[in-house]
Amino acid sequence: MKSKESVTLLLRQWRGGDEGALKELTPLVYHELRKRARRAFSNERAGHTLQPTALVHELFGRLVPVQVDWRDRSHFYALCSRMMRRILVDHARARATAKRDGELTRIELDDGAGAVAPRHEDLVSLDRALEELARRDPRKAELLDLQIFGGLSFREMEQVTGYSSSSLDRDLRFARSWLKSQLSADSTSQPRN
Repeated sequence: MKSKESVTLLLRQWRGGDEGALKELTPLVYHELRKRARRAFSNERAGHTLQPTALVHELFGRLVPVQVDWRDRSHFYALCSRMMRRILVDHARARATAKRDGELTRIELDDGAGAVAPRHEDLVSLDRALEELARRDPRKAELLDLQIFGGLSFREMEQVTGYSSSSLDRDLRFARSWLKSQLSADSTSQPRN
C-alpha cells in the first residue's frame, strides 16, 4: 500500500487535471472509505436500504465533480465525512417521508474512549442538533462531524483542524455532553409514532 504522502500527491495531481491520478487514487482510498462507511452503519438496524458500499459509491459520484484544492489526505477524509453525513441524512429524510411511520435511521454516539451513549438517537435529530451546535459553536460541531461521520482519529483531526490534542479532547468532551443533552431533550419533547 502506498504512503499517506502518495495519497496527498495523487489528490493534488487529480485536481490538477490528471485523470490517471484519480484512477490510481481510487483503490488507495476506497478501502478506507468503506471502513469509515461501515463504522457509520455499525449501529444501524438490520435491513437498512442503504449499505456501506452504496454509500461509498454515492460519495464518489458526488465527490468526483467537486473542485477542491486538497491540502492532504486528512483534508480529503474530512470532506468525505461531511458528504457521508449529507447522504445519510438525505436518505433518512427521504425514507421517513416515504414511510410516514416515524421509523428513522439510528446511530450510536461513541465518546472515543470506548464508552457508548446509553441510548440510540435518530439521524435526523442528530443532524438537527449538529446544525444547532454549528450555529452556537462551529468548531465543536465540526469536530463531532469529523468524529461521528468521518471516523477521524485525534491525529487526523489535529492535521485537518490544526488544533492540539488537548484542545480536541476538551472540545469533544464538551460537544458530546451538549449533544447528548440536546438529543435527550429532543426525544422527550417529540412523540414517537
